[in-house]
Amino acid sequence: MTDVRALVHRFDQDTGTHASMLNKLRAAVLGANDGVISTAGLVMGVAGATTNTAALATAGIAGLVAGALSMAVGEYVSVSAQRDSERALLAKEEHELRTMPEEELEELTRLLQEKGMSDAVAREAARELTAHDALAAHADIELRLDPDDLTSPTHAAVSSLIAFALGALIPLLAMVLSPPSTRVVVTVVAVLLALFLTGFLSARAGDAPVARAIVRNVIGGVLAMGITFAIGTLVGTQIG
Repeated sequence: MTDVRALVHRFDQDTGTHASMLNKLRAAVLGANDGVISTAGLVMGVAGATTNTAALATAGIAGLVAGALSMAVGEYVSVSAQRDSERALLAKEEHELRTMPEEELEELTRLLQEKGMSDAVAREAARELTAHDALAAHADIELRLDPDDLTSPTHAAVSSLIAFALGALIPLLAMVLSPPSTRVVVTVVAVLLALFLTGFLSARAGDAPVARAIVRNVIGGVLAMGITFAIGTLVGTQIG
């Protein structure tokens, strides 16, 4: 007889695994993108007010550390709430499996039918999956969860921190390592190249139009740098 569990995974495995990987890639790219734009805006604002390398480095490093920690804390809190919700859903499903097993079997059968299985195959698959591990079956097919691999707040926090820091290093290093006469131009070019890349990667990860994502990303970065540089120049002139 056909291995119905393998048949179920033919419908689910690629979608679930690839979606999870793409979500992680998209989160990393967006974290790096935030690091590029926010730090570029910060150092450009300071560059508008002063040409002092020490001041630029201090502001850039402070922005990198503060931004990375803020991203990490935000991700930790957000993913912790998500994991709590996932655990609550699993607990609810476990309770329903104990108190109304027949209804849950019918529900699993219907879900498999909705994936394109015939009535007979769906019923056989539902019975075998329930006998093997009912909670895992419902978590996978109904909730799109893996009880043994729930989202990790710590992993998300560390990933966001690293992605933001790597992105932030681009404008920071471009600004402080370039000669004073060309540092603004070098930083703008480095940031635009980085934004082109993150826009491209985020579009590919999300299966979105590439050109639109790149243009949107680059325009946002240019506006951030231009506005903060103008403000920094104005403030520096008034204070100086």
